Amino acid sequence: MATCARAGDLPEQEAWNAHVQATYVWQAKPAFDAAYSGPASLAPWRETGYSFSATAAFGLRPWQGAELYFDPEVVQGKPMSGLHGLGGMTNGEQQKTSGLTPTVYRARLFLRQTWELGGDRQAVASDMNQLAGSVAARRVVLTAGNLAVSDIFDNNSQAHDARSQFLNWALLAHGAWDFAADARGYTWGAALEYYDGDWAVRAGRFIMPAESNGLALDTRIFRHYGDQVELEHRHAWLGQAGTVRLLAFHDRMRMGGFRDALAAATPGTAPSVADVRRERGKTGFGVNLDQALGENAAVFARASRNDGQSETYAFAEIERSLSAGVTLQGASWGRAGDTLGAAVVRNGLTQAHRDYLAAGGVGAFIGDGRLDYHPERIAEAYYKVGLGEHAALSLDWQHVANPAYNGARGPVDVFGLRLHGQY
Repeated sequence: MATCARAGDLPEQEAWNAHVQATYVWQAKPAFDAAYSGPASLAPWRETGYSFSATAAFGLRPWQGAELYFDPEVVQGKPMSGLHGLGGMTNGEQQKTSGLTPTVYRARLFLRQTWELGGDRQAVASDMNQLAGSVAARRVVLTAGNLAVSDIFDNNSQAHDARSQFLNWALLAHGAWDFAADARGYTWGAALEYYDGDWAVRAGRFIMPAESNGLALDTRIFRHYGDQVELEHRHAWLGQAGTVRLLAFHDRMRMGGFRDALAAATPGTAPSVADVRRERGKTGFGVNLDQALGENAAVFARASRNDGQSETYAFAEIERSLSAGVTLQGASWGRAGDTLGAAVVRNGLTQAHRDYLAAGGVGAFIGDGRLDYHPERIAEAYYKVGLGEHAALSLDWQHVANPAYNGARGPVDVFGLRLHGQY
């Protein structure tokens, strides 16, 4: 990420770089009360789960203004309850396709081209998928290829990375943003960005899964797609840096509608969105804020919603989401490498989705057979202990009231341990 710096403080331009990361997350939940369970419920008995990922990131400057990146990755894991039973899933590192056998694949292969238009120079540090150097404050950036949509959109300095920050899905991005991604979280497409001092605007189109939450992608980018546009403004409030981002999105796919499924169901049978899929659009928006409160404290908040008339296609079963939190850096208590974070989330569904679940309908992740609707409420806190410059150990706790929006089940507590190293 570019930051302002004096000319003498600018880092030397890297011609290439290589970085690696590895993250292990272990989670456990005790048994909890449940009046009933269904085909896609969170299991009410004690469970454990884990995820492991390791990534290599290679960067190269093939010509002036261009950056080429390639990330091979390996994952392995066992999700609790088969990755079912929650709107806000508890492990952002847990992929929909992970299994007990390690799987190696290409995570990213993309080109970034920057055209500089003038203004002050801004420093860019060496990092994964980021070559050290500097860029002009006014610039146009085109990114195209295989990547994660969240690499470009809906950034947040406090809640964006499950490898080092909060773990819950609803704290990594807008909960109601059904963004284009395969079952591993990646896709193909392009985004164009314009930066001018404190302002930035970006827009992008990416391909969606060929099937709801599937691994294969639909390459017909002019027929089926996920579009998003985002306006960003960086500011200073009481002398402290902050950012506001406004995002809108529109998806186009063959999706099943909740009302259509209810109308098509025969008496005595559960409705199914798989039976009524047709060409549909889904539209939504989100507001994202992060604000420093000093050298060692910051707050953040997100609010998002989508129209909620059709099935979740690529992210979480959330159609309304509010989240807010705070992070404190350990320098305040003499532990410069540590971080304490705490956040709360409130997720909700539209009436159409509630009626579908109450009638016994099942989605990609939730379906208890019945529904006593209540908003899903989540609290998460983590403490990250720095283990030198390149590693950290985190303790995590999440409390979920009304899992999968059902007041007849829960609450449930999830305890986690995360070990992360990066170089």
